[in-house]
Amino acid sequence: MRDTVLMTEIRRPVVAVLTALLAAAGLCLSAGVVRADETPQWRYTLVGFSNDSARDMDVYESADGTDFTVVRKSAYRPPTGYVRDPSIMRHADGRYYVVYTTAAGATIGIARSTDRRTWQHVRTIPLPLCCAFLHGTGDGTGSSAPPPLSGSAGFDEGPSLSPFTTKAWAPEWFVDGGRVNIIVSLSTGGGFVPYLLTATDSSLRQWGWPIPILGIGADHIDTTVIKVGSRYHAFTKNETRKVIQHAVSPTLVGPYSFVRPGNWGSKVEGPAVVKLPNGKWRMYFDAYTKRKYLYSDSADLTHWSAPKQLPGLSGTVRHFSVLREPARP
Repeated sequence: MRDTVLMTEIRRPVVAVLTALLAAAGLCLSAGVVRADETPQWRYTLVGFSNDSARDMDVYESADGTDFTVVRKSAYRPPTGYVRDPSIMRHADGRYYVVYTTAAGATIGIARSTDRRTWQHVRTIPLPLCCAFLHGTGDGTGSSAPPPLSGSAGFDEGPSLSPFTTKAWAPEWFVDGGRVNIIVSLSTGGGFVPYLLTATDSSLRQWGWPIPILGIGADHIDTTVIKVGSRYHAFTKNETRKVIQHAVSPTLVGPYSFVRPGNWGSKVEGPAVVKLPNGKWRMYFDAYTKRKYLYSDSADLTHWSAPKQLPGLSGTVRHFSVLREPARP
């Protein structure tokens, strides 16, 4: 009996040591092995043009919204014109769609893909009329614009008297309650105004008449919108001051009210906002004069981190958009 007790007392510390060693070994092994529950939950697809070509769209992907790898370079070239400022979404039909600046006057283009690698042109949308009689849409030469900004529209120069669109730039998808919309910046030669178009059929070939988004005003471009709860957040470039501003509204068409933006610097444009795997929001933007692409994060859309360069792509990509969707198994 004494021998049995003695052996039991000896075994206890030995078992404890072995258990600790096995646990440590398990930790070491797990550090080098990706478990099934560590499979990425999200996939981020980035589409953009580059400093090398505004006629070709490149496609990248990421599991975390930071480290992107190439899906396909020069994945799409439109039949005519450019493919600047592409915006990507996944439609209810399961296909991917991009809408983009053609830089061919008052038109924007749409293309689609089933695999993000091969793209087919869908149609070019003409937007012949806009902006007439809207405040601040004059030709940008009025005396009220302080130097050295006299060449920019958007000051108290009065409205444009022309109803004919000369530029349709920076279109962005926005899907709200199953309704597919495009937010696009239109101009008759003066300040850009954000407009809203809504698809009237599921093929995205037929569109309603563009209507101005209220509260943001003239001389704003690159407007993109996200919805958080019942509130709409617009991020837009003030073309006069060359900064990105933040505005909020209870409805998509406004009226929007400007709120305090992040410290994103000046001479920046092309904001794109997505939610990260950790639940925070990330805004990507183009510091175009420095040929750098930056990002800034926020947990509440009020307090934003200091901008950082996007690794691997900064200096290569230009105005892009990012789609977040569940990762496929």
